[in-house]
Amino acid sequence: MDELEALLSDAGKRFEPEIHRRLHGLLGGILRAYLPQAWVFLTDAGVASLRVDAAGTVSAAAGAADPADVTIEVSFDRLARALRTREPDPGGPGAVKVTAHTAKGKAAFDYLRSRLGL
Repeated sequence: MDELEALLSDAGKRFEPEIHRRLHGLLGGILRAYLPQAWVFLTDAGVASLRVDAAGTVSAAAGAADPADVTIEVSFDRLARALRTREPDPGGPGAVKVTAHTAKGKAAFDYLRSRLGL
C-alpha cells in the first residue's frame, strides 16, 4: 500500500462510523441518494481513490476509480494536513482543484468540503 492509499484508508476508517450513523432515519434516506461515491485524488505522491458504497462502507485503492464522481488535485502535504485536522489550510485559491464528473459528486463534495478541510 502506497503512502496516499494508506492516508485515504486511514481517513476512511475515521469517517465510516459517522457515515453509518447518518444513514439512518429521515436524513439517511436523503443521503443514500448520493451513494455510492468515488473520489479520485491526484497528488504529487501519486493517484488513489476513495469509495463509499451504498451501505456507507469506505475503501481506498491505488489508482483512479472509473467512473469517478469527483477528481481532486491537491498536494499530498496539504491533503494529509486537511484530513488530519479537518481545518481549512490558508493555502489560498487554486491550492485545490476540484472537478465534479457527476451532479451527485458535486453536491456531496460541496457539502463535505469544509468538513474535510479542503
